Amino acid sequence: MAQAEALQAAEIYLSVQGESSFAGWPCVFVRLAGCPLRCSYCDTAYAFRGGRRISVEEALDEVDRLAEPFKKRPTKTRLPLVEVTGGEPLAQPAALPLMRKLADKGFTVLLETSGALDIGGVDPRVRRIMDIKCPGSGEAARNRWENIDLLRPPDEVKFVIGSREDYQWAKETVARFRLTERCETLFSWAEPPAEPRDPALKPPPPGLHPISRRELAERILADALPVRFQIQTHKVIWPPNMRGV
Repeated sequence: MAQAEALQAAEIYLSVQGESSFAGWPCVFVRLAGCPLRCSYCDTAYAFRGGRRISVEEALDEVDRLAEPFKKRPTKTRLPLVEVTGGEPLAQPAALPLMRKLADKGFTVLLETSGALDIGGVDPRVRRIMDIKCPGSGEAARNRWENIDLLRPPDEVKFVIGSREDYQWAKETVARFRLTERCETLFSWAEPPAEPRDPALKPPPPGLHPISRRELAERILADALPVRFQIQTHKVIWPPNMRGV
């Protein structure tokens, strides 16, 4: 298998989309292994390493297999959705042809990316859901600000917010770049990480004041921010540490 055609896949599974404006829809997740970041709140650290080596075609076959039952249930929006996530999927060159071929098949394709790598090479049919890392992640220095100029109306920007300081920083960043005029903007509450934490994760920066999901929602309302509050719906349905959901 040629290097450019190979994927290191952590898991491929069918579940309910838990985040973004697509929350609630059936979705096939293609989770690729490996990530150059070590965010303090990461809940998929198991994808940093390991996984199985597969070709793009094998990944497509697995998505088709999981999507097959939905062909008997025609809807306005083709279901299931397909999300390519990680880890950091853009760290693997073969992620680009994978997304292109998924779009060729007619799927609605979502990309979940950290915002640390160039999003410019992603097929324009793909909905890019891009993080902007807040200070509490420990990885705010990795934000690739040039990506903001590449955002289009179908894309979405996500801030994962675990502290009052994160909220203030995110609010200022939204205003600075006029993000809500570019695309959907998400403020996602950072659920406290499970213990024990993966030792590879960065420790939370000192001096931050945790924010509850209620406080985050109330601050959004008090400041009249035109952003979408979200929690990770799949963690409401299934145990927070459960994999493959």
